[in-house]
Amino acid sequence: MEDGGKGMARVGLTTERLVRAGAELADEVGFDQVTVSALARRFDVKVASLYSHVKNSHDLKTRIALLALEELADRGAAALAGRAAKDALTALANVYRDYAREHPGRYAAAQFRLDSEAAAASAGGRHAQMTRAILRGYDLTGPDQTHAVRLLGSVFHGYVSLEMGGGFSHSAPDTQETWSRILDALDALLRNWPVP
Repeated sequence: MEDGGKGMARVGLTTERLVRAGAELADEVGFDQVTVSALARRFDVKVASLYSHVKNSHDLKTRIALLALEELADRGAAALAGRAAKDALTALANVYRDYAREHPGRYAAAQFRLDSEAAAASAGGRHAQMTRAILRGYDLTGPDQTHAVRLLGSVFHGYVSLEMGGGFSHSAPDTQETWSRILDALDALLRNWPVP
């Protein structure tokens, strides 16, 4: 339907289509560079024509973050099906790492600070539930489970962020070997969680 002209380009623009295009743009140029203006240039339309779909660049980024969290949660749920303990831990860890490699801008979006209303509507709760499901295989309960959820999130995100930033590119051993050893160490720690 689109002929490349400005009039026809507006035809078919929906909020979902704009958010997906924004997510693609984030992967190409970085999440921090995503703005309504940049998106308007991508569709060859005036900025004002996008304001019926998104309020501003913050709204656009929030919507991209919600999309990324949903995609990650869907991948995580699929990866965890039928798995427990270390097998589940490794599967979920790899979901985050692989997603960051495939979609660096979207992964950055998933870390975007959401206001309380957006956070409540996000898939963030699903991420916590998946991590807690893994921990049931390690016999952790109560506050220790919460501490472990925070530990896993910190390690997964910390390693992925350092790796994506080139932090390990100039040294041996191979980053995959390190990743595997970290997951082995996490498994050992979770199986032998210290008693306060």
